[in-house]
Amino acid sequence: MKKSFILLFLSLALFSHQEKVVAQTLNASTAQELQDAIAEAKAGNEIVLQNGVWKDIQIKFYGEGTVDKPIILRAETPGKVSIEGVSNLKLGGKYLVVRDLHFKNGYTPSNSVIQFKINEDSIANHSRITNCVIDEFTQPNREVSDHWIEFWGRNNQLDHSSIVGKSNFGPTVRVFLKGNEHVNNHHQIVYNHFGPRPRKGGPHGETLQIGSSHTSMTPSYTNVSNNFFDRCNGEVEIISNKSNFNEYRNNIFFESEGSLVLRHGNYCTIDGNVFIGNDDSEFIGGIRVINTGHWITNNYFYKIKGNEFRSALAVMNGIPKSPLNRYNQVTDVVVAYNTYIDCKSPFQFGVGTNIDKKDVLPASEIRSARPERMLLANNLVYNHKEDQYPIVNYDDVGGVTFKNNILNSENKSGVTSDGISTKVFEVKQVSEDLYIPTKNQEDVFHGFDFETIKSDLFGADRQKQNSIGAISLPVSGNQVLVQKNLYGSKWFSTEASNYTPKTIAVSSAKSLISKLKNAHSGDILSLKSGVYKINTTLLIDKNITITSSDKDKKAELRFATGITGFEMHPKGILNLENISIKGDKTQDAIVTLDKNMSKAFNLFIKNTEISKFKSVIKAYKASFADTIAIDNSNIKDCLTGILLNTETDAKGDYNAEFVFITNSTFDQVQSSVLNYYRGGYDESTIGGNLVLKNNTFTNSGQADESGLLIQNHGIVNVIFSDNTFRDNPVKEIAILWGEKGQKPVNNVTENSGEIRIEQNLKQKLMY
Repeated sequence: MKKSFILLFLSLALFSHQEKVVAQTLNASTAQELQDAIAEAKAGNEIVLQNGVWKDIQIKFYGEGTVDKPIILRAETPGKVSIEGVSNLKLGGKYLVVRDLHFKNGYTPSNSVIQFKINEDSIANHSRITNCVIDEFTQPNREVSDHWIEFWGRNNQLDHSSIVGKSNFGPTVRVFLKGNEHVNNHHQIVYNHFGPRPRKGGPHGETLQIGSSHTSMTPSYTNVSNNFFDRCNGEVEIISNKSNFNEYRNNIFFESEGSLVLRHGNYCTIDGNVFIGNDDSEFIGGIRVINTGHWITNNYFYKIKGNEFRSALAVMNGIPKSPLNRYNQVTDVVVAYNTYIDCKSPFQFGVGTNIDKKDVLPASEIRSARPERMLLANNLVYNHKEDQYPIVNYDDVGGVTFKNNILNSENKSGVTSDGISTKVFEVKQVSEDLYIPTKNQEDVFHGFDFETIKSDLFGADRQKQNSIGAISLPVSGNQVLVQKNLYGSKWFSTEASNYTPKTIAVSSAKSLISKLKNAHSGDILSLKSGVYKINTTLLIDKNITITSSDKDKKAELRFATGITGFEMHPKGILNLENISIKGDKTQDAIVTLDKNMSKAFNLFIKNTEISKFKSVIKAYKASFADTIAIDNSNIKDCLTGILLNTETDAKGDYNAEFVFITNSTFDQVQSSVLNYYRGGYDESTIGGNLVLKNNTFTNSGQADESGLLIQNHGIVNVIFSDNTFRDNPVKEIAILWGEKGQKPVNNVTENSGEIRIEQNLKQKLMY
């Protein structure tokens, strides 16, 4: 017995020793030590990166952990290890965990920043990225494509991470299904903070893409739940679903200019999501439906003001015998128990219909396949204003069945059904963005398989309390839709700094150059009246206002021969107010960098005179302005005007999202006053925005070969009103795109050619 006790003691001691070995920590302070630690690591080991900057490092993290004893790669202190420069991270093996890392001040040399694959022979499975941050880790050239996170393999997870500020070509996160080892993957994308993602100015700016058109009939089973999509404005698709059997549950889409798009693939579940818009943007969307078998339930939509592709529920017509990369017919889709509050037109059917465009598009492109066997039931629509149109149909909706849908306003559409009724009911506001009914609407429709819809938006049991709409009463607790502390990394914040801008007095050219260089973002440079002779280009890489201290006596910036006026850098914001800028026709007034414009710039010109320049604004290829606004300003005696025309390769990109030219005069601009170009056409993208209103154009355009004073080729949204065109020796003032509703309103033309409307503008389809 004593011998047995000794053996037991020795075995326990040995087991304890083995546990200590397995749980050992491997510290790394250099790239070589990290490489050695990864090679040495066993199941249960932790590899700890020393606090500090790890620059120009490509980490290949491989190993074989177990479900109970993963191999962990982590920061010494969460958020204190930054991966910078030309760097990336690849994982291969199983049960690997990476946490607490911060990717910033750099970009990846490969296709991805983090990739669940080292190569075809080393793929990650059962692995996890958690509590990490990728912050503006974007390519210097916006046209270079990459993905910040690539999912390969099976059963991998991204959670509690913050993914912010991607501005270059390519989805932020992409799930690949190329090969049997990557299908039926059951990946988890949960509790992350995505965004803000700035506008890209064209396609391929999705936040998530699950699959591709080529693998769209493949089962993925990816779960995207409990994430915060915060102002994800990259393009029209926030999420692009392109595979089967995926789930999108309990996500918040906050003021994101796009939609959750069921672009390809079938049998997805979209349940318990919240879509929050505002009164200022018609680009904020909800859910766009294509393909078969989706269930869209318990979702809440607030102030979604978009039309067609960006409506709260956009149901597309399909293309008969559609190729994989186009639009399949909507069939067997259920939309039930959703709530729509103050949405302009929540239900839109036949979106993308091209029936009357047979002279423009080939037969394969005509979307004549209407929804079939689609059910809308138990949906609640409430609008505080009577001017909303709950239902819009661009085509016949005979294949849609309506059951027990309640509106509080008149149904002004041509869609009538016993399943759509107007009823007096009230809602009350219980928190920001959240309205709930004051009384349950209990006359619910019990459809086939509706017993599988077990709970409402807030998890209440529908077997015990059931009501039309996403919310059943009583609502437990003080429900708040947006709780930012639930999402993303705990140690990282996207909140702006508390810096208070300063007004800085400037009295000489030398002082202007010096103080501009040393100013903080948001500062105002106030110039004393007089002439400032500038012999160097002024670089704008922050938010700067340049104005005159005496509004009645504008300060004049006079640039030396051949010296460019202002050079816009990534994230530069230039506000010019109440000043005069002069050249000698040998230089450009405002230009972008000719390369490495990794992020957007903004330009605001107000009460300003610009004269005697070769060009007023010149954007190089791959540069992008979020907004260019010229108001109450005078542009005169320049060789050419505003050049936003370098994206000519028919990929759908353009040089500026919003161009506002208002209350201004243009005189003696020899070539086109504006050349705003979008090459390549995908009708679902925003496609640029031009407002040309209340301006006067005289003696301009004589030297332009196109014979056009205003060129806006391919720009989708155009307001062209209240302008005066006098003595401009051009054949045509502009060509407007009639199909997009563009038309001149209240313009005056004298000796200046005509404003022509071309109904079906010829555009090269991107597909």
